[in-house]
Amino acid sequence: MGRSSCLRCYRDYAMNIETLREYCLAKKGVTETFPFDSETLVFKVMDKMFALVSLERRPPQINLKCDPEWAVELRETYDGVIIPGYHMNKRHWNTVYIEQLNPQTVAQLIDHSYALVVAKLPRTAKEALKALSGE
Repeated sequence: MGRSSCLRCYRDYAMNIETLREYCLAKKGVTETFPFDSETLVFKVMDKMFALVSLERRPPQINLKCDPEWAVELRETYDGVIIPGYHMNKRHWNTVYIEQLNPQTVAQLIDHSYALVVAKLPRTAKEALKALSGE
């Protein structure tokens, strides 16, 4: 399922942990792991983290990497819904309460986090990622 069709799936209801998981895993080169404990699901692209989800925290939330300037803007716009990253570098990570945002916004934030991490991958990892899609 392509990215645009995934977004259409989520248009009419809040994104939950399972739909979030499906969205992340649909991205090229993504794996899921539990490197810290059995409650923290981590999504990686080419072995670099771009999203962390606590399966036990309520309401559901995700930590996502973010451009520092946009992170501040998002926190002001979505006060209390997007906050500095819990247990993360607060300049570069946000915690997002996923059920309090529309699914397209959550997907946009996931896409942004993924793109930031991909942009910083070493050349060999970028080439390996590109090879996964046959480009």
